[in-house]
Amino acid sequence: MLTPMTEHATMESPLGPLTISASGSAIVGLQIGHRYADQHHSEVLAGAIAQLKEYFAGTRQVFELPVDLSGTPFQEAIWDTLSTISFGHTMSYQALGIAAGRGIAPRAVGGAVGRNPIPIIIPCHRVLAANNRITGYSGGDGIKTKEKLLDHEGISYR
Repeated sequence: MLTPMTEHATMESPLGPLTISASGSAIVGLQIGHRYADQHHSEVLAGAIAQLKEYFAGTRQVFELPVDLSGTPFQEAIWDTLSTISFGHTMSYQALGIAAGRGIAPRAVGGAVGRNPIPIIIPCHRVLAANNRITGYSGGDGIKTKEKLLDHEGISYR
């Protein structure tokens, strides 16, 4: 059986360029601050670009895109639970681990959050420390990128 080719499309955003990757009919990756030279505009990529533009314009709070996440069972449980955190809301690393059925290991949960292959769409920026502070962010310009996303959603983190 042949594996579908991965396609990429880059769009401009308030965070800088975003490169969205798709394989077959699902989104498999999103990189903040990265441009990919070989561009394709399949239906799923066009849909992702449209929904991300709506998100940044303030007219979309929920993404309705097919995603294909590939990680360890622990990571996938964390990523699935990330998807349940609503626009404008947050969750602590410990609460995320509990909600995912993976216990109270905030460092392990943080590691899985940091490996989220589809940030923004899978909203890892909505995870804060138990004291409601930012502890890090692996996308784009790091904490500055997370601050921009939290500000966009009206989330207090100071």
